Amino acid sequence: MPILQGALRLTAALGLATLSFVPLAAGAAESAAVSVTIQADKPGAKIDRNLYGQFAEHLGHGIYEGIWVGEDSSIPNTRGYRNDVVAALKKLKVPVVRWPGGCFADEYHWREGIGPRDKRPVKVNTHWGAVEEPNTFGTHEFLDFAELIGADAYVSGNVGSGSPQEMAEWVEYITSDTKSTLAELRRKNGREKPWKLPYFGVGNETWGCGGNMRPEYFADLYKQFATFIKAPRDNTPLKIASGANVADYHWTEVMLSQAAKHMDAYSLHYYTFPGRWENKGASTGFTEDAWASTLNHAVRMEELVTKHSAIMDKYDPDKKVALYVDEWGTWYDPEPGRNPGFLYQQNTLRDALVASLTLDIFHRHADRVKMSNIAQMVNVLQAMILTDKEKMTLTPTYHVFEMYIPFQGATSLPAEVQSPTYSRGEWSLPQVSVSAARDVNGKLQIAFTNVDPNKGASVSAKINGANVKSASGRILTASALDARNTFDKPEAVKPAPFKASKKGNELRVELPPKSVVVVAVE
Repeated sequence: MPILQGALRLTAALGLATLSFVPLAAGAAESAAVSVTIQADKPGAKIDRNLYGQFAEHLGHGIYEGIWVGEDSSIPNTRGYRNDVVAALKKLKVPVVRWPGGCFADEYHWREGIGPRDKRPVKVNTHWGAVEEPNTFGTHEFLDFAELIGADAYVSGNVGSGSPQEMAEWVEYITSDTKSTLAELRRKNGREKPWKLPYFGVGNETWGCGGNMRPEYFADLYKQFATFIKAPRDNTPLKIASGANVADYHWTEVMLSQAAKHMDAYSLHYYTFPGRWENKGASTGFTEDAWASTLNHAVRMEELVTKHSAIMDKYDPDKKVALYVDEWGTWYDPEPGRNPGFLYQQNTLRDALVASLTLDIFHRHADRVKMSNIAQMVNVLQAMILTDKEKMTLTPTYHVFEMYIPFQGATSLPAEVQSPTYSRGEWSLPQVSVSAARDVNGKLQIAFTNVDPNKGASVSAKINGANVKSASGRILTASALDARNTFDKPEAVKPAPFKASKKGNELRVELPPKSVVVVAVE
């Protein structure tokens, strides 16, 4: 049984799924016909808008040059923030940004990033490229940036090399409206009123770069640190515990059994690549085998979320603790000629499909998964935006996130998909993925992804509980597997108008090979 089918059956058994795949009869794999049934009259869980969150770490040109250029830069900026990047992120309706890491977070000492910028200490970024870290972008710069783009702030605290006192004082500096010494220091540094701090992470990857800890040790340490995160009643952040790496279910078992009542959310990290960790594969110029492998690894997210959620259900049956997949996305080999520690990679149509497949999975688990943060926002890994000095381009992944905006805050709807299988070598997954929801304005939104790079799909979608008049939206596709936007050709891959047809109360959708379509149903 393919992993995805098994995971989805398990999900359904647990009562979590809002979408199920039903394999077609033998021989049907030769057909491109796909049947979908959507239950528009059976609403599921709300799709939290934070599932479309972003991640910005002090890594390569993710912060410096990507977001921050300084007030004196020749690149058009507002108070040091690049105008083009800010405008693009506003259009994306970014709900939340996680900062300052990542591995960087557990070597970050917040006091070094406040006060006059020319007096801040210059450190070495030992995790990412061994380059100088000027601390120019610190607490004020990040929190002001989040406000500027209309996003909530998710701050990751330093457990690995910090102390409970340091973490507690950072929270007080950000949130206190008293006359305390720390609140007065914030005012002296230019911020009169406290910032809102909705989310605070206690540690990052404490099983690895955050301290190489055992879960039994970190469970106690987490409770100690979390005890001292105190803030005003109307500005108290949710506390996120550093969670598991991929399929480390023991970590989840220990953390939830020993510390569930002390956390508001629990994190999970998973990266997608076509090869092995030591030889991940190239971001461009890849074969169809690498295409199939990457997409097959991407849909493993279904299995991971299902199994971690099942453990969480044992200790938190009322689902008071949310699952945050606060690092995910594609990770390829470093591009030749670039600092390998900067994790810069091109972004292609393949990455766009990884994004749509993953977001569909999160929609199906919206009862437990309440936030995700793709890695990373600008110039790093599966970025939304790439920059080169004054130039900027939006990636295919950006376009998927923008096409999926109607799903932010929508109500998920059950869907059953009868789809042929796309197979290549040892890799196999359903050809078509579907996600359905009713948006905040009451309109039915449906996303379709065809992973087959060679065959189109003729989809017949029956929608129970709604009268179908018409459906239109947009499509993202291209001719090449590694189609991408460059600084010379920034619009090579971009959405185009799309219209579906109607037969009776069925929606007919013709999906080209390797495409993502989102339609609104009238």
